[in-house]
Amino acid sequence: MSRLRYRQGPTPAGGPEMLRNSVYGIRATYNTDREVIEALLPKPLEPVENPEIWLQMMHVTMHVSETQAIEIGALTMAATCTYEGAPGGYCFHMAMEGESIVTSGRERFGEPKKIAQTHFERNGDTLRATCTRHGIPYFEIEGTIGDKVDAPLKFDEHLFCYKALMAIETPGEFDGDVYLTRLNWERNYSDRRDMTGGKITLRESPFDPLADIPVR
Repeated sequence: MSRLRYRQGPTPAGGPEMLRNSVYGIRATYNTDREVIEALLPKPLEPVENPEIWLQMMHVTMHVSETQAIEIGALTMAATCTYEGAPGGYCFHMAMEGESIVTSGRERFGEPKKIAQTHFERNGDTLRATCTRHGIPYFEIEGTIGDKVDAPLKFDEHLFCYKALMAIETPGEFDGDVYLTRLNWERNYSDRRDMTGGKITLRESPFDPLADIPVR
């Protein structure tokens, strides 16, 4: 049985334990086949009327101290859905750099994180980003940076994940309950720009079959 559990406790804003992150990257959505979404979503999540894939490819600088910073790239993908009528996204793919970054979210929240190599390349107003695993550049997004959007944007975003332990003795079963977790992400975009000529490329990979979720 799935349960919705909230595992992220309150943290005082601006406390010394808080990391200050500087982020830039690309957000995009694309339509795909409804039957693909229905096959992808585990219960009790439900598809929305118009199937859509949400993704972001981000470059993150985590300011550990005044003199120390860690830079990583991160790809996140989710299928729009609802849980008991509440909107959100089923997070089915997360790929990023750094073992500690991957294991912390995967083991605590059930985030589907994998270690990957990411690359950002900017040439004038053209921005290109790729994600590679096992030598296969299976994800690529590119476009031209356009005009500035009128105002900054703050909003909350919810992503659903599943946390479970595979059974030791019985393949296909679990040790203990399977938990449905919800990630509560508070977004604060201070500078937003449109992108033109955007293109998403999903290449065949037996390790990361994102190409099975076609861009329509």
